[in-house]
Amino acid sequence: MICEPMEKDALLVLSGGMDSTTMLYEYASSIALAVNFNYGANHNVREAACARENCRRLGIELVEIDLSFMGRHFESSLLSGGDAIPEGHYQDENMRSTVVPFRNGVMLSVAAGLAESRGLKAVMIANHGGDHAIYPDCRGGFIEAMASAIAEGTYEHIELRAPYTAITKNEIARRGAALGVDYSLTYSCYKGGEHHCGRCGTCVERREAMTAAGLAPDC
Repeated sequence: MICEPMEKDALLVLSGGMDSTTMLYEYASSIALAVNFNYGANHNVREAACARENCRRLGIELVEIDLSFMGRHFESSLLSGGDAIPEGHYQDENMRSTVVPFRNGVMLSVAAGLAESRGLKAVMIANHGGDHAIYPDCRGGFIEAMASAIAEGTYEHIELRAPYTAITKNEIARRGAALGVDYSLTYSCYKGGEHHCGRCGTCVERREAMTAAGLAPDC
């Protein structure tokens, strides 16, 4: 979408999963700040630990923000404990239960306010093409609408950058492999256990992407 600028002018929404961690490394030269949100999901704690370590390695400041009200008031199997997570591929109908209503809308709104408060020009998010079928707030139309809202709602017309919107997770993994990203320092499992379960949608997708990138799957 938009080429990486040469200055550190962006804030990255960093979960600690494969996609946003790859973006952290690929666009490190333009990322001044990363933000991790704890919204009460099963996997938040393990993801956050990964986000901290990768930011430490790159010397990028990480801000952690509590959005636990989402876990208390929003309905999603992702917020209801590991046993509530369905198993299968993202294309399966039962995976719709993992949708956290308007999650990216909430996070991007907070991120935009933080970016403007820090004098930054852009917010980055690592949604990708494989998300589109199941998650409405990962689709191109949503990203375009939020980009317009963020620009219109900030004095400095903060820009929303989503360079992975049109590519697959397989391509993201290939980029990460080329960059030497250590995916053992990322976490994906929706069940939130000590080890990846290998059966939930995000584990299945992770395994497929790592295999496509020539990496040894870890789940």
